[in-house]
Amino acid sequence: MEGLYIYGVQFAEKLQTGLQGLDGLLLAVSSLGDPKTSFLLFFPVTYFLHQRTGIAVLWTAVVSEWLNLVFKWLLFGERPFWWIHEAKVYGTEQSQVQQFSLSCETGPGSPSGHAMVTGATLWVMTSSLSAFIYSHSSSLVLKVTPYGLYMLVLAAVGVSRIFILAHFPHQVVAGCFTGAALGFLSQWYVPEQKRLHFYITSSLGLLLSAVGFYWGLVSLGVNLAWSVRLAKKWCSRAEWVRLETLPFSSLTRDTGAVLGLGLALHCTLYTQIQHWKLTVKQKAACGTLCLVILHIVECITLPKFSTTFFYFLFYLKYTFFPVVVIAVVPWLIYTMTEIKKKQ
Repeated sequence: MEGLYIYGVQFAEKLQTGLQGLDGLLLAVSSLGDPKTSFLLFFPVTYFLHQRTGIAVLWTAVVSEWLNLVFKWLLFGERPFWWIHEAKVYGTEQSQVQQFSLSCETGPGSPSGHAMVTGATLWVMTSSLSAFIYSHSSSLVLKVTPYGLYMLVLAAVGVSRIFILAHFPHQVVAGCFTGAALGFLSQWYVPEQKRLHFYITSSLGLLLSAVGFYWGLVSLGVNLAWSVRLAKKWCSRAEWVRLETLPFSSLTRDTGAVLGLGLALHCTLYTQIQHWKLTVKQKAACGTLCLVILHIVECITLPKFSTTFFYFLFYLKYTFFPVVVIAVVPWLIYTMTEIKKKQ
């Protein structure tokens, strides 16, 4: 593996030299590829364009991020920003690459979660868009155009992750292919008409199986905190190491979102909404308001005096998001519109 790591650092070095001055843009692209973007942006936008596809995007984000967590625990992938120091291969040449504010992720590096989750959710969106285009036009060129854009976006996310030393190239490639495969498979199964206990048991099942797997590895003598120690040790600035990048943060996000999906689809507000037909303007208003609310809530800094309490609040936050998107906001927009009409 050392040969792959050496090549990866050399490639990152060339990217940082060749793309000098574009670090702001690449950091923005890396943020766009963050797994949470699938929950905060892709899901609400897609949901108000096509309900079933929106739910598929959320479900795919959950499954792909959960699997990514398990893969990372099994594969023990290094990250460039700490490996160049730990390996002691480069000596004084280490200064030729630099870290950025998004470099210091605390989990293992393989496969890339940004590439895997983004690749999975965007595949669902892309295939749906392609099918819609083809249903209105028999042009093969127009049908494959979304897939071309898909590859460009995924490539940009991958380059950004290598550029900031968050991943090696082979980790990004593995994430891209795994994500695309999961996106292809998961689009055929969308849990939109399940009983509430399905979502409750799914949430608990994902949570308990991951925790059980974690403690099973720990009981075998595997130190799963090794990556956190290295991230804190070699990150250029302590404030760049964030609790949100810890492996259990993604787990609580995924399990919370599953529970939230179930609560949203079985609440009274959603039942009422099913008897209404939202106009295009109302859907646009719903999408806009959802993005604003989710962004505001996401910007709220959670207390970090207790890691357990932080995870609990993180879980509740992502349980709240699907309820807002699927039930609360559509009911609110439609009700306000009807009141305005009566006036």
